[in-house]
Amino acid sequence: MKRVIYIFGCLLIAGTALAQSLLTPEQLAKRERRKNLTVKEWNTDDRTKTRWLDRIKVYDAQGRCVEEIEYATYGQKWRVTSTYDDVTGKVVEEVEYNDRNRPYRIRKYEWNADGTKAKQYNYLPNGKLYSVKVYEYIFSDK
Repeated sequence: MKRVIYIFGCLLIAGTALAQSLLTPEQLAKRERRKNLTVKEWNTDDRTKTRWLDRIKVYDAQGRCVEEIEYATYGQKWRVTSTYDDVTGKVVEEVEYNDRNRPYRIRKYEWNADGTKAKQYNYLPNGKLYSVKVYEYIFSDK
């Protein structure tokens, strides 16, 4: 049992190292600055000087965007929450909410070994799959 736990721990560390190695130094520095950050974007009317909230982005302890909310004059337009894989650091699920804060679209992702997106599964709020998007990467020698 200890051997299995040891092997799993080694795989987890290797996977984390691989995920970190796929990021450029600039991306890592950007994530470092965003740890536990909340960004609020405000708009101001030039004539009346009225100010209103336009958007909020919330970042987690690893510097990844976990929630984004867009506002209109009447309140929330939409909201998206993101869930990440602990090993690869890639988005595995996004839930999109409407102006009444009810989920209306759920996206789940599969990734290729090289870090590119492989598939996107689109679900209705009741969990029923309604479409699948497959990504194909074609490189040309021009």
